[in-house]
Amino acid sequence: MTEHIFELSEHTDTTVYYGVNNANIQVLKNLHPNLRLMARGHVVKISGSHEEVERLIDNLSKIERFSLDNNSLSEENIIEIVKGSEPVEIKFENLILHGINGKSIMARTPNQQKLVKDFETNDLLFAIGPAGSGKTYTAIALAVRSLKNREVKKIILSRPAVEAGEKLGFLPGDMKEKIDPYLQPLYDALQDMVTPLKLKEYMENGTIQIAPLAFMRGRTLSDAVVILDEAQNSTTMQIKMFLTRMGLNTKMIVTGDMTQIDLPYAQKSGLIDSLEVLKNVKGIAKVEFDVKDIVRHKLVQRIVEAYEKRGKEPLAPKGEQEKNVIILKKP
Repeated sequence: MTEHIFELSEHTDTTVYYGVNNANIQVLKNLHPNLRLMARGHVVKISGSHEEVERLIDNLSKIERFSLDNNSLSEENIIEIVKGSEPVEIKFENLILHGINGKSIMARTPNQQKLVKDFETNDLLFAIGPAGSGKTYTAIALAVRSLKNREVKKIILSRPAVEAGEKLGFLPGDMKEKIDPYLQPLYDALQDMVTPLKLKEYMENGTIQIAPLAFMRGRTLSDAVVILDEAQNSTTMQIKMFLTRMGLNTKMIVTGDMTQIDLPYAQKSGLIDSLEVLKNVKGIAKVEFDVKDIVRHKLVQRIVEAYEKRGKEPLAPKGEQEKNVIILKKP
């Protein structure tokens, strides 16, 4: 009689691996009636003959790799692995990773594909373009994939806390509750790729960190994928501070939309400034998205095009402009 402990990777989602109500463990028990299995947390305890235990351990490793790669695991997948055949995987071109319930997260447009390709060979990337073009979503998918593949130890997501044309005033609650409204788009993308239980675990142990840009000062960010979203709303000093946080084995992706700058009128965007300063620096890639990359509702592309067209139209003659100005005289 041999007893062995099989430890799952910290990135293995036990809700996927064990199944609902440990259904997948029950499948394994049925396939190995002479072994005793007990699963708790990230540990599976196995008891039985040495030969059968070794065979099951090998299968558990294969099953774990499949669940990590596909973010899903069915009874049929387990049976195929145990019987020695390879599970049938649907291969998609330009697949980045599998999200919740095996959802395929893909680079759908040429510029999204370019961002994926440039990520492999550059440590700093700028992804610039209109709303809905998939800049942030693709960047977060690359970060989650790097984490799952153990290429990095953490993901750090940041945004400048700037209101989009309105004053939010005093926000109640603790620090997390105050900054959450600014960071919700990042949560939305993560929730497509990581199950709620695993995401909660990552947030609690610091594997995934979400923080406003102002909180980056003084840090050295190593073994991480770091994403600065909405960088057009950072100041020159803020983005310089952010970029100089880069540590060993770290990749940074900076995303922004030049048409949605919410800074005070007289203040220059740090994103515009950094692109000018760093344009000839080696090891930095820039991907410029456009309206053709927009993958939201079809109206979003038309709305962006309409605003771009209006922006290119010449101003009305001075006399016509003055007709639309209301002058208030003091009583």
